[in-house]
Amino acid sequence: MLPALALSQGEDGNAEAPVKVGITEVPPFVMQSENGEWEGISIDLWRQIAENMGQQYEWVPLPFSDLLEQVESGQIDLAVGALTMTAQREAAFDFTHPFYQTGLSIAIPPAPDQGLINSLLSLLSWEFLSVVISLGALLLGVGFVLWLFERKRNSDQFGGSAAQGIGSGFWWAAVTMTTVGYGDKAPTSLTGRTIALVWMFAGLIMVASFTAAITSSLTVSNLRSQIQGPDDLIRANVATIANTASEQYLLEQRIRHQEYPDLTSAMRSVASGETDAVVYDRALLQYRNLQLDEDRLTLLPSVFQKQLYALALPAGSPLREAVSEQILMVTEAENWQTNLRKYLGEN
Repeated sequence: MLPALALSQGEDGNAEAPVKVGITEVPPFVMQSENGEWEGISIDLWRQIAENMGQQYEWVPLPFSDLLEQVESGQIDLAVGALTMTAQREAAFDFTHPFYQTGLSIAIPPAPDQGLINSLLSLLSWEFLSVVISLGALLLGVGFVLWLFERKRNSDQFGGSAAQGIGSGFWWAAVTMTTVGYGDKAPTSLTGRTIALVWMFAGLIMVASFTAAITSSLTVSNLRSQIQGPDDLIRANVATIANTASEQYLLEQRIRHQEYPDLTSAMRSVASGETDAVVYDRALLQYRNLQLDEDRLTLLPSVFQKQLYALALPAGSPLREAVSEQILMVTEAENWQTNLRKYLGEN
């Protein structure tokens, strides 16, 4: 065990003051449980380091906006969390050895079962049903107009009660639109035939639109499953969080995206079909994904825009060398990966 490093002394000149450890809540690295205890990957790491060093410490919860400023000014002795090592930050204060490597990753809806039943269920979407209802209303309208002009001059085919006549008009509009044309019913008046001629050409457009709606409903999930990496995001609608590294990446790559207030909302938008994928820090995606239950997403294996997490100390801190050594010892131990799986699940 390494000896404790005295950073300051008490009033008697001998007692060692505890190290002030600044923390900002960022699950799963720093979290506060229901009973008020701090826990998480970074918290467990520091507790093990402090135990190995025999170092006394106290937690100093801070908003993230104040955390790095107080490290730089020396108001706190150490910052524990999910701090990314950057050249700009290194110029302002010191970092220990990194303890976690991460980066941006992509989460997509789980791959659907490719079966007949699932294909048929995809036809029950509101988008598809709205097209069917609109088409039925249009056929009814065309049939009604034709019945108005044919009910007297062509009573054999469009006569009877109003319901029977309109029904005959609806049937004629449907078989004409689909170009089946049984020939069992045909208008005889000049106005009726003019309506028929217009409807024949309009029917070609209607059939094409209806076919496109069916194709879209059946293949939308397949299109989403084609997202296999960052290069595929250009044709997707991506969910992310404002003012984050993931949003900056999407802006730089000119990828269409929607902003959400938190990661859970962004991930649920993918599960509901509102967006096609979510791009965010992989470790945080893994943690939140474990909490989604039936809405759990599929995390793609690729990691891009890689980042390193480390602990931060004031420049020239006497703790740096000893803490860095302990980080290497803790992260090389067998139980480190077990601890990661406790918070993140399987990688």
